Amino acid sequence: MDCQQSPSDQAEHCDFDLTDQDLDGDTLREECGVFGIFGHPDAATITALGLHALQHRGQEAAGIVSFDGSRFHSERRLGLVGDTFSRADVIARLPGTIAVGHVRYSTTGETILRNVQPLFAELNAGGFAVGHNGNLTNGLTLRRELVRNGAMMQSTTDTEVILHLVAQSKRNRFIDRFIEALRAIEGAYSLVSLTNKKLIGARDPLGIRPLVMGELDGCPILASETCALDIIGAKYIRDVEPGEVIVFDRHGVQSHKPFPPMPPRPCIFEYIYFSRPDSIVGGRSVYDVRKAMGAELARESHVDVDVVVPVPDSGVPAALGYSRESGVPFELGIIRNHYVGRTFIQPTQSVRELGVRMKHSANRAAIQGKRIVLIDDSLVRGTTSRKIVKMMRDAGAREVHFRIASPPITHPDYYGIDTPDRAGLLAATHNLEEMRQLIGADTLAFLSVDGIYRAMGEPGRDPAHPKFTDHCFTGDYPTALTDLTQAEAQPRQLSLLAEAS
Repeated sequence: MDCQQSPSDQAEHCDFDLTDQDLDGDTLREECGVFGIFGHPDAATITALGLHALQHRGQEAAGIVSFDGSRFHSERRLGLVGDTFSRADVIARLPGTIAVGHVRYSTTGETILRNVQPLFAELNAGGFAVGHNGNLTNGLTLRRELVRNGAMMQSTTDTEVILHLVAQSKRNRFIDRFIEALRAIEGAYSLVSLTNKKLIGARDPLGIRPLVMGELDGCPILASETCALDIIGAKYIRDVEPGEVIVFDRHGVQSHKPFPPMPPRPCIFEYIYFSRPDSIVGGRSVYDVRKAMGAELARESHVDVDVVVPVPDSGVPAALGYSRESGVPFELGIIRNHYVGRTFIQPTQSVRELGVRMKHSANRAAIQGKRIVLIDDSLVRGTTSRKIVKMMRDAGAREVHFRIASPPITHPDYYGIDTPDRAGLLAATHNLEEMRQLIGADTLAFLSVDGIYRAMGEPGRDPAHPKFTDHCFTGDYPTALTDLTQAEAQPRQLSLLAEAS
């Protein structure tokens, strides 16, 4: 493996904006985004551009692995894609016509360089790189078993379990080894993998995490979202199907379906929050779905106000839908600062208290003396909501009503979304009136579970056959939670860090 990073590039320390530390407990974060391309002379450059389009899915680290016909090359860095992969010297160290890439936000494992993906290993069959979007709900159990059998783990991520499972398989063909590894894992995953001959994509049997196929100059592409295809001018071909393993090599494309078919249950939060508004997920425009959620919210819980104000940026489409349905004017009553640095804010309590204002400012002219309804996509801990309500009152709003374009989050996630444990979820520990008082709004309401299904074009949620992974609202987990059951732990995002300590 050719890893040519300078000592400064290898530093396992990253400064974080203290407003992020203070407030991101009130923000849902998805684990990562993946990208891969086969057979293109500019594979690494195109992969970097694709990762840039997927940056919203993970801002902690980014990596690319390429193959040039004889050697694998890897560049893995902490920080944003543009901070590293816009440099010509870095791209020059990634020659080859095949590449896979990954942007990361950690839900398992520390933010250190050895956890940055794609992970790479030299196996008996040759080099193998893998990038993973999702979370394995039996990763900790498998890890313990692998270590007992002599495996030496180099990271604290659940993705490394997949490498070891492939390595230990006794099957002759690589694709059979890969599929055998998939049969052993549980949970949510979309994978892009690279060998010296193949680009491989895989999606979990329920299709919880997204993965799409595209084509550029006749070369196949895999990506988490269609927005990554758009940025490079690639053509969208189709979604990788739930439970499908797709293989690209010099002979063409092969599709394997090693799992029994089952009704798909894609993650509802891809539509609420995670995917970019300009992406098409499962045949649905994310932007249109979010507007529909706002319209449903207006039908269910409209309040007599003067203006509709989104909490930017993710609340904007829902607020547009709410405004159109209710007939109340839409105003940008909050202006988001997109240029807050990640390192210059000093670690003082006084600055922490200014956290929201560093990123959001009241547009006093639009709200002073008016009754406003704030529209946001979700509510986790309530800390940000409370500060925004106060900001609106300080700016002269006469009434401040809050509407959430998704149902109350009452259960933690184990499929790649970093949520607090149940004790940290406001809606799990407070009733509606208690939440309203805590955030200081005049009224508070959430979109119903049936309402969010209607926004998705369904008549409502069928409890016997739900069409989406919606456990955060319903407690209906679609897969086994093996690690949680065996550990008898408190509900929280599964972590492999304790196993490596």
